[in-house]
Amino acid sequence: MSTSKKAEAQQATGKKSARKEVSLQLTSALNDLKETLGEKKFERRIKKAARLLTAGIKTKPVKKEKKGKGKTKTNKSSKKATAPKVAAAQ
Repeated sequence: MSTSKKAEAQQATGKKSARKEVSLQLTSALNDLKETLGEKKFERRIKKAARLLTAGIKTKPVKKEKKGKGKTKTNKSSKKATAPKVAAAQ
């Protein structure tokens, strides 16, 4: 598998696990509604709600540290910044 396919697989499993967690929480919170709607309708609506709630979830890819000399950017100019002189009013 290439690295992009691995990242996609990890992202999919992350979304699936988040969706399962949301659906479990919704079913426990809305247990009374399950009796009035019926098993099939309730499960279908919970599945749709979990999908909508987890639609915007994105997993951030792990960034690799760059191997380098560890230099940081510095200001190479040694001149001090001064404000322009204003002529005194007489």
